[in-house]
Amino acid sequence: MSAEAPAGGARSVLRVEGLRIRIDRRVLVDDVAFTVAPGECVALVGESGAGKSLTVRALLGLLPEHAVVSAATLEVDGVDAVALPERGWRTLRGARIALVSQDALVSLDPLRRISAEVAEPLEIHGSVPRAARGARVRELLADVAIPEPERRARQRPHELSGGLRQRALIASALAAAPTVLVADEPTTALDATVQARVLTLLRRIADDGTAVVFVSHDMAAVRRIADRVVVLKDGRVVEHGAAGQVLAAPKDAYTRDLVLASTPAPRTAPLGDAPLLATVAAVGKSFDRPALRDISFAWRRGRTLGVVGESGSGKTTLARVVLGVERADTGTVTWAAGVRPRIQLVHQNPLGAFDPRWSIGRSLREALAAGGVPRGQRVARAADLLREVGLDPALAARRPAALSGGQRQRAAIARALAAEPEVLVLDEPVSALDATVRARILALLDRLQRDRGLTMLLVSHDLGVIASVADDLLVMQDGAIVEQGPAAQVLAKPQHSFTRELLAASSSSD
Repeated sequence: MSAEAPAGGARSVLRVEGLRIRIDRRVLVDDVAFTVAPGECVALVGESGAGKSLTVRALLGLLPEHAVVSAATLEVDGVDAVALPERGWRTLRGARIALVSQDALVSLDPLRRISAEVAEPLEIHGSVPRAARGARVRELLADVAIPEPERRARQRPHELSGGLRQRALIASALAAAPTVLVADEPTTALDATVQARVLTLLRRIADDGTAVVFVSHDMAAVRRIADRVVVLKDGRVVEHGAAGQVLAAPKDAYTRDLVLASTPAPRTAPLGDAPLLATVAAVGKSFDRPALRDISFAWRRGRTLGVVGESGSGKTTLARVVLGVERADTGTVTWAAGVRPRIQLVHQNPLGAFDPRWSIGRSLREALAAGGVPRGQRVARAADLLREVGLDPALAARRPAALSGGQRQRAAIARALAAEPEVLVLDEPVSALDATVRARILALLDRLQRDRGLTMLLVSHDLGVIASVADDLLVMQDGAIVEQGPAAQVLAKPQHSFTRELLAASSSSD
């Protein structure tokens, strides 16, 4: 497939034609082509495994040594990179093309101050004299809208919020003034308001003249900042064109699925009044500062209670107090008789929640044993659980790392169901999943709730997720509930300014 020309016929600073990547005799990317011009943002979109990250790592010379890469054209700011040796890539990276990774906490060295991280490209490429680097670092932090840049420069990554860490990573990538900036899933798992700010920053960087390659599975984010879109499936381009055209009237069925999955349908089946399951009254909890302040609400059986708010708002602490993992400093959590032992948790990161040495089947059998299922029935029961969550029982033999993100999350739900729970507490269960996978997991949860009569508490920063599954809603800010009520009512007519801000940030990405 030939590379599409940039909008307006501008000169391309990134040109890719006929890109092919083979690893262990498997062709994972084949005949990929696109171009990017200065001041343009081109989005590479698709599900996990589509070839997005492999493609952009080829642009940076960061593929593993055993990967075999070929291309008719691979040109970065005038440099032919088809057969570039590692020494050439070291000269190219940072100065002409730079990367912003998905997880800033992992990408930034935890032992180094932010100033050292941002100054490193200046030192490597010798673009700024040593005496002037401190001032340039502060300028870069200010350029990416980090408040108090002098103070933040002295801090380490763990002392910054997720949004500030991501901005610091962008500042580091921009330090040597690259012509091309590659942003690989830079807003995954960020709160709606923080995501909106990072997307605005990336759009401004493009408008200032940098060519931006934006990698994402989030079509709402793509709609906000991209000029053109390249849709990848199974390592091949299935559709490309102007963002407005592709997203408004996709021609390929796969693209249509991505677009539909990025806008979850609101919950339309309201449940009637139900008996109380739990009452939370005046709960407070402090660590080094107040984490929960005077939290009170009623939770009814058979309903899904959504809890939404930014990072640090107290959502996860509230879930831990409800579970009994954390003890409240003040107030009470009162459960209906017999409920407390029948609560199960589904974590945000199932890969970290499973023992990596054990097969999925062994983890399920362990959960069944804890629930009193006789040894002779556990293998068959584990297979039934996998079928119930839409997985092939043959996957029981695999370890967690051998499953996709969606498969791992289904397996985590199966393990929670092994204890025959009445209540599921789900902490950001779909935040890192592709839109189509996320939609399938949410549909699974909805079906399980109806089939099993489950009551659920869903913690999320994504109002689209909340709107599609929650019957009731708590909006949290700075450890307090600022608004609560039926989800449809709160989302249709929010009363608090913070709820309106969350909705505005969410809608600006839609």
